[in-house]
Amino acid sequence: MRVKSAVVLLVLGVATATLPACGGDQPTGSPAPVAATGTAAGPTPPPTGDPSARAGLGSAKPSAAPSTAAFRAGNPDGHAAVPAEARAVDTSRPTRTVGTGTPASCTSEAVVKAVAAGGIITFDCGPAPVTIRMKATAKVVNSHGPRIVLDGGGKVTLSGDGQRRILYQNTCDQAQGWTTSHCQNQDHPQLTVQNLTFADGNSTGDRTEGGGGGAIFVRGGRLKVVNTRFVDNRCDRTGQDLGGAALRVLSQYENKPVYVVNSSFTGGVCANGAATSSIGVSWTVLNSVFRDNRAVGSGANPARSGTPGGGSGGSGGAIYCDGNEFTVRVAGTIIENNTANEGGGAIFFVSNNRTGTLKIETSTLRRNPSKGFETQGYPGIFFLGAHPPTVTGSRLS
Repeated sequence: MRVKSAVVLLVLGVATATLPACGGDQPTGSPAPVAATGTAAGPTPPPTGDPSARAGLGSAKPSAAPSTAAFRAGNPDGHAAVPAEARAVDTSRPTRTVGTGTPASCTSEAVVKAVAAGGIITFDCGPAPVTIRMKATAKVVNSHGPRIVLDGGGKVTLSGDGQRRILYQNTCDQAQGWTTSHCQNQDHPQLTVQNLTFADGNSTGDRTEGGGGGAIFVRGGRLKVVNTRFVDNRCDRTGQDLGGAALRVLSQYENKPVYVVNSSFTGGVCANGAATSSIGVSWTVLNSVFRDNRAVGSGANPARSGTPGGGSGGSGGAIYCDGNEFTVRVAGTIIENNTANEGGGAIFFVSNNRTGTLKIETSTLRRNPSKGFETQGYPGIFFLGAHPPTVTGSRLS
C-alpha cells in the first residue's frame, strides 16, 4: 500500500543479505508537529560542486600556477562540539607517502598499493591541487593496519572517473582476508579519510553486499570522515535498500557511530540515500553540508509491479538510515535542496523495532522535497522510531 500524501501509511522493504530488513508501518497518527526553534546554522557556503571548488577535476595536471584557493568543506558556521575521537588524525609522521613531489608520481597504482599496505598515508604531489584518476578501486586488506588513514592535505582529489568505486573496506570479504571469527563485529580495520575530495565515483552494477557506495563502501571495523568533500558520485538508480552515492556503511563495531565532521556532499545520485546510506549503523554528523543530492528510485518499498527494476527505491534524498537499534545525530549541519522521489527528501529513518532515535541540533533543513511522503510536522523527513525526532535550535522548512 502506498499513499501519495504528506503522511505515508506503509513503507516496507526487504533484507539485504543477512542484514536487518527495512521499513514498517507508520504508527497510528503522525507525531505532533515540533516547533523547530532557534537560528539557522549560518550563511550558506558556496556550493562545493562549483568548478572553482573541485580541486582540478578537469585535468590530471595542475594549473600553470599553483592554486591559492583554500580547501573548503563542511559548514564553516557550524559550531557543534567535536569530540576527540571524531577529530582528524595526526598525520605528521606518515607510514607511507603517495608521490615523490610531482603530479605524475601520484598515480592510481600508488594509491591502490598504499591502501592495501595500510597505515597512515599522505600525498606528495607538488604544490598545486591534483586529481588522481583511479584505474582500479583501492581496497583495504583486513590484516593490515589496524588503522588506515588517507590524508590529502586539502589538495588531492581521488576520482572514480564516472566508472568505478574509489575506496572499499569489507571485513566479511574473504578476498580481503578474514581476521576474526565475527567479521560483522570487529574493531578493525579503522578507516579514516580526511582533507580529501572524492569525485565521480560510480558503483553502478556492483550489487555485492546489496550494492551502493559510489565513492566509499565500508562493512565492518570503523569509519571516520573529516574535512572531506564528495562531489557527483553515483550508484544504481533502482534498488529497495540500495543506496549511498557517496557512503554506504554496514556493520560497524559495537554499533559505534560513523563520524562525519566538517564534510560536504553534493551532486550525489542513487536509488536511495543519495549522499549516505546504511543498515543498522549509527551516525554522528557534525558541521557538515548536504546539498543537491537526489534519490531517484521509484515505488519505495515494497516494490510495485510495473515500475523500473521491479519498482524500488526513491527515499532519502541526502541520508538513508535503516535497521533496528541505531541512533543518528545531526548537529551544526545544513541539509538543503535535496530531493527524494518517494520519502524523506532530507532524511529517511526507519527503525524496524522502533528503538532508533534521531536528534537534530543547531541545524538547517530546507527545501528538501519528498515527492511521495514524509512525516507530518517534519518537513523533508520520514521517521519511524522510538519517539518523534528531537529537534533543538534548528529550522526545518
